Amino acid sequence: MKNLINLILVFIVMSCSQVQNRDNTQSVCGTSMEQIHKPYARYWWFASEIKKEDVRYNLNWLKDNGFGGVELAWVYPLNAMDQSLDRQYIPRYDWLSPEWQEAVNYAIMYADSIGLACDLTMGTLWPFGDSYVNYDEASQVFGQEQRQQITRSWEYPDTGYVVDHLLPANYMKYFNRMLDSYPHPETRLPQSYFIDSWEVETKGLWYNGLNEDFINEYGYDISPLMDSLYLPGYEDHLYDYMKLISGRVISFYENFDHILNENGIFSRGQCSGAPCDIISAYARMDIPEGEAMLYEPEFNSIPASAAILGGKNVISAESFTCLYGWPRNYIREEQTADLKMVADALFANGINHLIWHGKAHNPEGCDSVNFYASVHLGDSGALAGELPAFNDYLEKVSGFMKKGKPYTDVAVYLPTEDAWIKGIMPAEKQFIWAWSYYEMRYIYFPEALKGHHPAWINKEFLEEAIYENNELRVGDAVFNYLYVDAAFLDYESLVIITDLAKKGLPVTMKQIPHEAGTIKHSGWDRLINELTGLANVYREFRPHRVPLVAGPDVPPYRARETADGLIIFFANPASENIKFPVSYGQSFSEDTTAMTVRVNYGNNKYYLDLRFEPYTSLLYSLIEGRAEQMDISFRPSTPVAKKFPEDFSAPWLIR
Repeated sequence: MKNLINLILVFIVMSCSQVQNRDNTQSVCGTSMEQIHKPYARYWWFASEIKKEDVRYNLNWLKDNGFGGVELAWVYPLNAMDQSLDRQYIPRYDWLSPEWQEAVNYAIMYADSIGLACDLTMGTLWPFGDSYVNYDEASQVFGQEQRQQITRSWEYPDTGYVVDHLLPANYMKYFNRMLDSYPHPETRLPQSYFIDSWEVETKGLWYNGLNEDFINEYGYDISPLMDSLYLPGYEDHLYDYMKLISGRVISFYENFDHILNENGIFSRGQCSGAPCDIISAYARMDIPEGEAMLYEPEFNSIPASAAILGGKNVISAESFTCLYGWPRNYIREEQTADLKMVADALFANGINHLIWHGKAHNPEGCDSVNFYASVHLGDSGALAGELPAFNDYLEKVSGFMKKGKPYTDVAVYLPTEDAWIKGIMPAEKQFIWAWSYYEMRYIYFPEALKGHHPAWINKEFLEEAIYENNELRVGDAVFNYLYVDAAFLDYESLVIITDLAKKGLPVTMKQIPHEAGTIKHSGWDRLINELTGLANVYREFRPHRVPLVAGPDVPPYRARETADGLIIFFANPASENIKFPVSYGQSFSEDTTAMTVRVNYGNNKYYLDLRFEPYTSLLYSLIEGRAEQMDISFRPSTPVAKKFPEDFSAPWLIR
């Protein structure tokens, strides 16, 4: 009988692992995040000998404090970052050794036994790479003999190479090695493997054969221009280069997704920082993942849009990273109200599952270890007392924000061409880890769309979209309008936009764009004149429909359509336009904010008197003319506000 039950469980898990990929193969059970709405935590394992009793202790603590899953992440030994510790080698299980595999297998199985999902990071530290990657397989920069190394990994002080992310022959070997080395026990909950944000060197990124590919594509040799590529006068060449690199990077994410799906595993990933058309990259993931606060909450509208366009229901976010600044301000002193402010901003920008950053592995009964860039999860941290109640709140909102499908109305063209051509950001916009416009760190929806419910779109999904009955449909999105504000466009994008406008789609062309790249088409001016001459093409935003939410003040919000009606989440106004870093106690407020809005949905108008008490957000269900406020009540302790000292010098800025 026991063997029969095990066979049944295996069958269920195999059924659940039929993932939804780019071919829209339907999932039977979906990802664990579709079944579990409780937040996850990244679970940091510092290089050491991991004991089973310590694994149980940490996982039980997470379960008891309202978490629904973990992501195992393998990083350096503690003495790699803490100069006060002995610099000698710390004993550990060798990377990918049988002892390491046994510890990972135990963690997966124990987590599953207590109802915690257990995802795995696809490597040690970030980005992908280790000592098994040889020189010829490593990521390279044009003109540099040295190739990018990975340091402070599980293998520290030994170093390795970052695997080449552009040639499948190199990175597929890495993927297969990881899959062969990771344990694959039978579990009740589906697994996802995770890829972190892009931390491969990008300025001058190169691969063997790039110049030959470039000549075949663009008809000229790019190598003599590489040292000048980011200087004024070379913008069209930079665009050509970025377009070629983008295709390779998108293939990398697509292959990452496919090889996991072929092995019954879901893909979850951050594409932030990747030198590519970022919507297309995010759309390759089964679970696109944003992040905050190293990226602003508004950035998360990009992975959320990619999910909508690709028909993916779950959009996760690495949450609360470097909340008060990089690397470790106010660690163990974090305030729940500040975290809630950020979480609500993420919900309002389309995220519907939070992943705490995170939980450091600690010895049983101890809470002495923390990860430097995280808020601290542990009994001795300031968050501990309110953690179960706060996680209960996050679970409620996540559950509501996964119901039905996202509401959409205006498609906004993401100005990728402009970002590629502009190249390097001015120093005042840079961080020590961010240098180029291609990252889309400062891209926001137009103020003219306030009250509407826009989503970003790109050339790929405009080409896939079908326009009929006055609606543009693609994935889970239904648009009635296209807004384009770009100084440059790819020729193919202009062709697609013109074709859609000729079919009747209302379009705002805020600027008259120039053609991007060195290849200039003789029909460009004709197409521009044809497009701008159409009666349904405007220089300003002229909506044919009223916004979903109207009023003198409209707070950040997110809406989902269900079979019954509309679910709409209104974030506390304090959650709007949050910038990095959050100041300590920034959420502090003694005021109640009241406003009246009109929701125009279906054939009904709903007048809602919104009353935001300090630290609270609101959620409504709108069904057949009736509005019901849902209970998502949670009010954290009143925070204490502090300012940085006057002589504070931010270590993350370019000097």
